[in-house]
Amino acid sequence: MMDDEFAQLHTPRLYLRRFRASDVEAFARYRSDPAVALYQGWEAPYTLEQATEFVTTMSTANVDAPGDWFQIAIARAGDGSLVGDCAFAPQPHESRTVEIGFTVAPEHQGIGYAREAVSLLLRYLFDHLGKHRVTASCDSRNAPSARVLAAVGMRREGHLVESTWSKGEWTDDLLFAILEREWIR
Repeated sequence: MMDDEFAQLHTPRLYLRRFRASDVEAFARYRSDPAVALYQGWEAPYTLEQATEFVTTMSTANVDAPGDWFQIAIARAGDGSLVGDCAFAPQPHESRTVEIGFTVAPEHQGIGYAREAVSLLLRYLFDHLGKHRVTASCDSRNAPSARVLAAVGMRREGHLVESTWSKGEWTDDLLFAILEREWIR
C-alpha cells in the first residue's frame, strides 16, 4: 500500500517522507561512515550501487507489511535534505507489534533530530496505523541511541548479554518498548 502520509509528518525542523533518488549520495555517505555502521547491520563502505538499490526499493515499498522493514527518510524541513532515516517492521506473528530503528548522519547528531524523528514515527504508528506495542533494541555500547529511546518515553525492558554475533564479536542488546496507552501525545 502506498502511503503519502509521511509528507505530512513534521516538526518545525524535520519531516518524514519516502526516499527519493536525490537521497542516494547522502544515504551512501553516512552509511559508509565506520562510526555510523558500527552498531548497525550493514558494513562500511556502503556503495552508491547499494544505496541506489535500497532507495529505489524503499521509494515504492509497501507500508505496514508484516515481517518487512519499511525505511523512511528523515529530511530537514527547510531544504528537504536527508539527515538520516528511521524504519519500522510489523512483527509477522502479530502485526500490531512493531520494531523500530533509526540512523542519523554524523553531522546531524547531537541536536535532537533523532528524538524528533522517533517521536514522529511513534505518532504515526500509534495514531495512524493503530499499533499496540512498539519495540526497539540497541547495542549496549550505543549510549546515544539508548538515550533517544528513553527520551521518547520507551522503557528499558531488558539487557541481553552476548546475545548477538555482530562484526566478529558477541554483543549485548538493550531492549526497549512502549505501549499505545503509554504514548504521551
